[in-house]
Amino acid sequence: MSKVNSFKSKDTLTVGSTDYEIFRIDTVPGHEKLPFSLKVLLENLLRTEDGANVTKAQIEALGAWVPDADPDTEIQFTPARVIMQDFTGVPCIVDLATMREAVTALGGDPDKINPLSPAEMVIDHSVIADLFGTENALERNVEIEYQRNGERYQFLRWGQTAFQDFKVVPPGTGIVHQVNIEHLAKVVYDRVVDGVLRAYPDTCVGTDSHTTMVNGLGVLGWGVGGIEAEAAMLGQPVSMLIPRVVGFKLTGDIPAGVTATDVVLTITDLLRKHGVVGKFVEFYGKGVASVPLANRATIGNMSPEFGSTAAIFPIDDVTLDYLRLTGRDEQTVALVEAYAKLQKLWHDPEHEPVFSEYLELDLSTVVPSIAGPKRPQDRILLADSKAQFEKDILSYMTPTVSHDIVDLESQHSFPASDPGPVPGEEAEDTREVHISSGAPAAASRPVKVTTPEGTSYILDNGAVTLAAITSCTNTSNPSVMIAAGLLARNAVDKGLKRKPWVKTTLAPGSKVVTDYYEKSGLDAALESIGFYTVGYGCTVCIGNSGPLIDEVSAAVNSHDLAVTAVLSGNRNFEGRISPDVKMNYLASPPLVVAYALAGSMHFDFETDPLGKDHDGNDVFLKDIWPSPDEVQQTIDSSISREQFIKQYATVFDGDERWNSLPTPNDPIFQWDPNSTYVRKAPYFEGMTMELTPVADIHGARVMATLGDSVTTDHISPAGNIKPGTPAADYLTAHGVDRVDFNSYGSRRGNHEVMIRGTFANIRLKNLLVSAVNDGAVVEGSYTRDFTQPGGPQTFIYDACMNYQAAGTPLVIFGGKEYGSGSSRDWAAKGTSLLGVKAVITESFERIHRSNLIGMGVVPLQFPAGQSWSSLGLDGTEIVSIEGLEQLNEGVTPKTVKVTAAPSEFSAPGKQTIEFDAVVRIDTPGEADYYRNGGILQYVLRSLV
Repeated sequence: MSKVNSFKSKDTLTVGSTDYEIFRIDTVPGHEKLPFSLKVLLENLLRTEDGANVTKAQIEALGAWVPDADPDTEIQFTPARVIMQDFTGVPCIVDLATMREAVTALGGDPDKINPLSPAEMVIDHSVIADLFGTENALERNVEIEYQRNGERYQFLRWGQTAFQDFKVVPPGTGIVHQVNIEHLAKVVYDRVVDGVLRAYPDTCVGTDSHTTMVNGLGVLGWGVGGIEAEAAMLGQPVSMLIPRVVGFKLTGDIPAGVTATDVVLTITDLLRKHGVVGKFVEFYGKGVASVPLANRATIGNMSPEFGSTAAIFPIDDVTLDYLRLTGRDEQTVALVEAYAKLQKLWHDPEHEPVFSEYLELDLSTVVPSIAGPKRPQDRILLADSKAQFEKDILSYMTPTVSHDIVDLESQHSFPASDPGPVPGEEAEDTREVHISSGAPAAASRPVKVTTPEGTSYILDNGAVTLAAITSCTNTSNPSVMIAAGLLARNAVDKGLKRKPWVKTTLAPGSKVVTDYYEKSGLDAALESIGFYTVGYGCTVCIGNSGPLIDEVSAAVNSHDLAVTAVLSGNRNFEGRISPDVKMNYLASPPLVVAYALAGSMHFDFETDPLGKDHDGNDVFLKDIWPSPDEVQQTIDSSISREQFIKQYATVFDGDERWNSLPTPNDPIFQWDPNSTYVRKAPYFEGMTMELTPVADIHGARVMATLGDSVTTDHISPAGNIKPGTPAADYLTAHGVDRVDFNSYGSRRGNHEVMIRGTFANIRLKNLLVSAVNDGAVVEGSYTRDFTQPGGPQTFIYDACMNYQAAGTPLVIFGGKEYGSGSSRDWAAKGTSLLGVKAVITESFERIHRSNLIGMGVVPLQFPAGQSWSSLGLDGTEIVSIEGLEQLNEGVTPKTVKVTAAPSEFSAPGKQTIEFDAVVRIDTPGEADYYRNGGILQYVLRSLV
């Protein structure tokens, strides 16, 4: 609550018969020139001014914002609410439950550990597409989900009853970001504070990087790590620097044949090239009014992919229309309009705000695109996709010794019908050939496959083995979802079928999507080509795609085929989608359907036919692509306000499965020592009220030497738990059968599993191990263990445990954009628990850098223009870092001295290397967190 009102900004706004207390932005000099997003921050400071955390000087600094200046002024942002998904949310509730015990041990009141800001969790990350292509796929996948996750769900139901202001949306309801924009977001929040009804901009932070989807609704919010979210729930403001704001002007209209996905991939490409990491992006101009709300949400959703903190649209009539459509009541809509206009948060297309930087896109110039094969910013024009694929695949496939087709059962080779068959082309030869899972690996070549039903086909590099309509990015957008259904209907009418090697899945973002599919009849068309609903949740984007078709998986693994996936998602990083798939492409939902029909990336949609119609005529993509008018007519006739009201009336209730879960009701959680899903967090063990002084780092070993663009997918445990790994061995030792290993995401509440899966990505390239592999690059969770003679290659977890036993601290060397990708707190938690004390890179992505500090790991950067390799480092050195102890005196050093001395494992004649590393503790608040050993320890001490 605001205890100070330096600018006399408190006022009353009356809407209808209701009075709201507000804090007027126009009382601050300079407010008129601020972009929309900074006006929201300005109101936030006015409302929370207390003379300590939020001061008059901060408010004045924001009013006097200099667009061209580099960020150097710290402010304290207090979000209106916190939103979580279950993968990242479970550790939050585990930590809060653990904090209740720790507060008690320190002599405090456990009831203080309670959300002070409203918090909502949507359980959407646990469903796996095990079953697909059948009408009972949804029901069976939900059953399996409850079987796998019963312990976690009981724990979350306990949290819903034990903590105040904490709500849970049960499984099988929808994707968190779609539920957020369709129901949870208010745009203007109203809440009783000290007996007075107050109105203020809806703002949020979320434990998923795509929280920015709500930016499309005019709600300022972004993804943070779970540890930051916990602090926000407990009333701690988010420390940040006043950012640079990039103005992105939109003009023109989207042409026919171009989708919102094409627009967002184009914007992602433009903004990545421009460079917006750590900045706000704000859309403005006359073209804004022509961008539907769903398209705005699609663009906002991809903010992490182009690297910005937020990507926001201002409030206008389009916002109000969407609120009405999605079932918000008229008082809510009236409040949004009145408040936005009074506070000058209403979009005026004639007024051009002042920005730090400017970009512009004429929407009429956008053309159909996809992105891949491993990053969302790697945009490819659809017209060039075949040619680009044929270049990219050379980096992924085993050298081909011939164009023979391999019969896996007899290991007999026979010539293909033509030299160099098209990947995935159906085999004309009908001899029986069956997959033998024990077939030895061979040089990559086309493989003859027969399904259990007797269909034979050729599988080759580039075959599309997974086509998934998935992800909040697009499933929230009726224009592309309806387009996918219409394209499917047109394909069925022409007699086209998906290729038999393609696994097809449909994961709607909310049950409203199912409603309008059923009303339009498009559900039947999608199902006719295999797109049955597999679940309401985030599936393929996070690696919950489930197994490929059995015989396809066997062929891929036995012959090391470089096959592909096409998904309508936002993430396509290496190793993320499926362990069997090397190349992943992002595309619009209708293009996902088209690729399921094509069956291969080795395909030109302009010149290659998808098949033949009933009369034997070639059918091309243009023949089945729906027109914009047809899409809009279907939207108008099949989507209504009543659908949203009906589906969200019971959004927190859950089904019989949810309500029948046995739920403890104690305020202190009773941990089950045998649980392999939920265990008491270790962060507060031995903690006292007195700070442990910050110490310099001496005698550290290098755990990993890594290249550029190491993402949190490479670091944080994600996907399925593979047999033979440390995490699998732990579960086996605790009596868990292999079939019940589940995913890392589902076991985020168990730190023992998670630290064993940290840096366990199958595509991680730790160059430190090349020296013991004749210089070859090795992929996977490996490092060298310098506690052992010869420094042998071993699992990262095993080596780290040996280092901890020896009392040896660890450091990591990285490249550019270290930690890009999802806002995964376990990327930082796991790093810390493995014993890493410092990460030294060329540059960091915003969220992960912050999370490292929140877990007591210091982020450092090599001198400008330098890297670990250019400095002559190779990871065999013994590293010391001096200068950190200045933090004990309240001073954050700009640089520290790093000394890397040769060890017995270094090459003969290697010299000691010294350099000054830049300390990336950017704000006084971050320095406080680091001094306390982490953000949770800081919060705990402040509450006692």
